[in-house]
Amino acid sequence: MSESMDIDSALPVPTASKGKQPEGTSNGENLPWVEKYRPTSLDELVSQRDIVDTLQRLIDDGKLPHLLFYGPPGTGKTTTILAIARKLYGTKNLGSMVLELNASDDRGIDVIREQIKTFASTRTVFSTGLKLVILDEADAMTTAAQAALRRVIEKYTRNVRFCIICNYVSKIIPAVQSRCTRFRFAPLRLADINGRLDMIVEKEGVDITEDGKNSLIRLSAGDMRRVLNVLQACHAAYDRIDSPEVYACTGQPSPEDIKRIVDWMLNDEFHIALGNIAALKRDKGLALQDIISELTPFVNNVEFPPVTRVYLLEQLAEIESNMAVGSTEKIQLSALVGSFKIGIELAG
Repeated sequence: MSESMDIDSALPVPTASKGKQPEGTSNGENLPWVEKYRPTSLDELVSQRDIVDTLQRLIDDGKLPHLLFYGPPGTGKTTTILAIARKLYGTKNLGSMVLELNASDDRGIDVIREQIKTFASTRTVFSTGLKLVILDEADAMTTAAQAALRRVIEKYTRNVRFCIICNYVSKIIPAVQSRCTRFRFAPLRLADINGRLDMIVEKEGVDITEDGKNSLIRLSAGDMRRVLNVLQACHAAYDRIDSPEVYACTGQPSPEDIKRIVDWMLNDEFHIALGNIAALKRDKGLALQDIISELTPFVNNVEFPPVTRVYLLEQLAEIESNMAVGSTEKIQLSALVGSFKIGIELAG
């Protein structure tokens, strides 16, 4: 028999066993809420029902393929595969049957040739069935490592299933994509976030107003992880959480700030508007990147003439692109104010 026998304790212990701890334990009490309330079964997942139902049928039929999960952060990709691992193996056998690697730390070809290949080519003494390799943040892997992974996936399909998780599927080479069944995780619906948020607020005794909750959900943009992290931070900082507290805790510009900024750019002289916005940024610690992100939906909702709206949106995209490649905020802030002044002239 060519495949070697391994000892369970010799395998690296993956992080697949992490998750919600029983209430009342010291570990559970000290966990961040994003881990404390992480769903541990497929039934507990609050969204992505179509994906969950499909995976459930594949598991029940014993036909689980190699998986590729992709989509924005905080949409349940890692939670889903960890729930699948618990369903397949139970908590007891996770250490021997599941290998979880974060590709942002382990992304070179040596990891594919050594850790993954060794794990995939060995069998456990006391467990039967398919092993599972979870490769998180796989879009950080080098092209050479992905090319090596392609062959490993093919060679060990008889006893191993791979789950590749990434934010940007375009960064996964086509050869790996074609060997996996792809599932896109969309941003969570506001109704799904709201239900889970209400449950956690009640369990943790958080004093949050309706405006505060709406602001929290709005800023999350469908990212459940961000909702819980911001909620926990606000709860630690304030006795009562309202909309201003949420914006203060995240450092995001509030809707009132955006209205003031737009009013200055539309109605004041160039240098006055530039000075006012710079002072607001300094006093509140705002980042121009965040201001641009909030200005985009604002420009879409305000009744500008079509030629002005198109011009402003184009300029906002250009400014954001310039900042991404290293241009300074001071220069781009001047460009922002100038864009609005030109936009007014176009409308005139």
